[in-house]
Amino acid sequence: MNENHLLGIITTYFKDKIFENHKINSLKTHSKLKSYKINPIIVKYLSKILENDFTPIGIAKALYYPRILGTSINTSFGTRIQNMFVELNLAQGSLIKGMDIEFTDKIDGRKKWCQLKSGPNTINSEDVNPLLKKFTTVTNLARTNAIHLNNSDLILGVLYGNEEQLSQHYKKINQQFPVVIGKEFWHRITGFPTFYNKLVSNLDTMILNLDTEDFFKKGYTTLAKDIEASDLFTFE
Repeated sequence: MNENHLLGIITTYFKDKIFENHKINSLKTHSKLKSYKINPIIVKYLSKILENDFTPIGIAKALYYPRILGTSINTSFGTRIQNMFVELNLAQGSLIKGMDIEFTDKIDGRKKWCQLKSGPNTINSEDVNPLLKKFTTVTNLARTNAIHLNNSDLILGVLYGNEEQLSQHYKKINQQFPVVIGKEFWHRITGFPTFYNKLVSNLDTMILNLDTEDFFKKGYTTLAKDIEASDLFTFE
């Protein structure tokens, strides 16, 4: 598969599997009151600062905005990309617990066992030791099963960003196991040195041309109607 063909397939995958799914879930699930755990005091306060009043639309925005703009798409992003690599035969799902994918590195030709992370600041200090323990466990397991690998065959793959942006937590892991980020990671998995930069450019163009169908407003308006009909709140 040539580079332009693969770029087209992955750009379409982002559109259909990540962005369109986000839109569908925003309207199907997140616009329903039952999908939220509500702190009534906090949502009243948030309604006040959003709408300067305690109203169904204010409550709806207080619930809907963080869900749609944050957790709902960020949570699914890494999993979707992991599935994409497997579906496009760029990698296989790993049979080793603690690793996400396995693939043949297109730079050095060696098999890599990889755990995926989304971006350069997506782990916390408390994640470092458990991650290091996972990698060490895999190393020991490989030795027990006479699998010839070295520390450089176990990598933490970071989907976007560059080395300068890596947090100190990643840098600590990188002292023992390679943290491969952005351009280098996509080069290793696709075989194309400039793939990451071209993909970012393609995604920028695609996103600017997306028809959002005003789904964001439709979602919180539907949620506001659900809130107005609920007995959880009393509005004057």
